Amino acid sequence: MDTEARTTTERDRSSSPEPAGAEGRSRFALVAWITERIPGGRISLTLLVCLVFLLVLNAFVAQPFQIPSGSMENGLRIGDRVLVNKLAYRFGAEPRRGDVIVFDGTGYFGNSDYIKRVVGVGGDHVVCCDKEGRIQVNGRSVDESTFLYPGDSPSTVDFDAVVPDGALFVLGDHRSHSSDSRDHLGSPGGGMIPVDAVIGRADWIVWPFAHLTRLPRPGAYARVPGPEGAHG
Repeated sequence: MDTEARTTTERDRSSSPEPAGAEGRSRFALVAWITERIPGGRISLTLLVCLVFLLVLNAFVAQPFQIPSGSMENGLRIGDRVLVNKLAYRFGAEPRRGDVIVFDGTGYFGNSDYIKRVVGVGGDHVVCCDKEGRIQVNGRSVDESTFLYPGDSPSTVDFDAVVPDGALFVLGDHRSHSSDSRDHLGSPGGGMIPVDAVIGRADWIVWPFAHLTRLPRPGAYARVPGPEGAHG
């Protein structure tokens, strides 16, 4: 009886699971094996992991963008770097009036990326200007004084455009120094930017540090009605 009991006990011990720390030790051994075969060892492995993380972040989540011109002054100055949220419109959300967006202008504005403010979305009727010189969207005049470049008028060019579905009408904040939808109304695409060409929404100025600030959506367009009946 005693012999049988001892045999059963030994068999039970041999079939018990590995100690809780075994998996952790296996992972540590794998890391050690990798570092032994990479020039520079653990430092090189750490740098490689950081690089892969940054590449994934840049490709799918957020991307820095340097302001190349003064078309968005005074809010965005030449040389400022903004952080572009590439997930802002990935899950069914659409650009909204007032958003500052970065888009690929190839075939529409030129072979480059651009940064502008959304003034009209699909279906909107955008007109310049009312009796006070303000832009109208769907019959509602918009007070852009909070972000328009000081001394600039909303536009020195008259326009009357209906934005196609899936497209955007965009303008720079420094209207007298911006080439935007107004200047391309007769070009392919009619000056409109396809939503599919949008890279992301500029949410923050991150450099220089003295300019660090969030880029909120202004309330100027909050009272603009939807495009229903705008064509009338």
